Amino acid sequence: MGKLRVLSGKEVCLILMAHGFEQVRQKGSHLIMQKQLDSMTITVPVPQHKEIKSGTLASIIRQAQISRVVFES
Repeated sequence: MGKLRVLSGKEVCLILMAHGFEQVRQKGSHLIMQKQLDSMTITVPVPQHKEIKSGTLASIIRQAQISRVVFES
C-alpha cells in the first residue's frame, strides 16, 4: 500500500463525486455525501478542513468503498 496524499475536504468531495456520490446536505463543517446503489445507500460525512488527517481519510475511504489507490500519492 502506498502513502495517502494530504487532501482537503473539497478535494475529497471531488473524488467522491467522480465515483458517483452527490452532496445531500451540510451540518456545520461537514458535508454529507451519498451514493444510491440497488439495495442500499452509502452515506459518508466529509469534514471541510484544509487538511484531512490520515486516519479520517482512511475511514472515509473505507465507508465509501472506493479503492485506496485513488487517494494515494
